Amino acid sequence: MNDAYKNKIIELIKAGEKLPKEFIYKLFADEEDVFLFWNGRKEDVTNIALPFHSIEHIDEPRKETSQTLELFDTRGRQLKGWTNKLIWGDNKLILSSLANGPIRDEIEKEGGIKLIYIDPPFAVGADFGFEIEIGGEKAEKKQSIIEEIAYRDTWGKGISSYLSMMYERLKLMHNLLAEDGSIYVHCDWRMTSYLRLILNDIFNESNFINEIVWCYSIGGKGNTRYGRKHDNILFYSKSNKYIFKFSKKSRQSD
Repeated sequence: MNDAYKNKIIELIKAGEKLPKEFIYKLFADEEDVFLFWNGRKEDVTNIALPFHSIEHIDEPRKETSQTLELFDTRGRQLKGWTNKLIWGDNKLILSSLANGPIRDEIEKEGGIKLIYIDPPFAVGADFGFEIEIGGEKAEKKQSIIEEIAYRDTWGKGISSYLSMMYERLKLMHNLLAEDGSIYVHCDWRMTSYLRLILNDIFNESNFINEIVWCYSIGGKGNTRYGRKHDNILFYSKSNKYIFKFSKKSRQSD
C-alpha cells in the first residue's frame, strides 16, 4: 500500500467516515488475489472446554471380553472412549470442547476424525416456530426464549450473521479433522455459493474435491421458473492425503 492510500485512510478515519471496501481489502490483504470479507467477520474462534454430562445412557449388553471389561460396565454402558456418543447442545460449544478438552487426546490416539457431515440451515430468515395438527386440532409451536436468542444471533443481520455463524464452526471442524479426513457440507440453492467461498477460504480451494448434486423425484413445480429439484453437497478434504473408498452397487432400473 502506497503513502497516498495510507494518508487517505487516515483522513477518512479521523473524519469518522466509512472506509470503502477496496481500502479495507488493501488494509488486510496479503499476497492473496482474493480476500473474503463480510460485516462482522472475525478470525478468532471460541476456545473453551466444557464437561459433557450424561443425561441418559442406554446400551445393548455386550459379551464379556478383556476389551469390553475395560470399556463397559456389567450392564453394557460405556465407561470411557469417544465413539458412539450423541451430544446435545450448541454445536459451537461442543466443537470447541472437543477441540480443547481432554477428549481430544482420545480422538487423536485413534487416528483423529476422518469424516464430518453437516446439514446446516438453508434459508436465511427461517424461524423455529411451526404449526402441528393433533387429533384434528391445530396447535402452534412458538419459539422459546433460547430459540429467539439463537434466531437473533444467527439471522439478526441477514447473510452476514449466517456467514459468521458458519465460518466459526467450519474453522473448528477444520481444526478437529484428521489430515486424511474429509468434510461433506449439505446445502441448497440459497447458500451453496456462499458456503463454497467460505470452504475455499478455510480448507483451501485446492482441497475442493467435488460437488454432489442430489436430485429430487418430486416437487419443484413452478409457473414462473424452472423447478428447484436438487440439493448440493460440497466435498472438501483436509489435505491431499484424504481417504476415499468407492463402493459400486448395482442398481435395478424401473
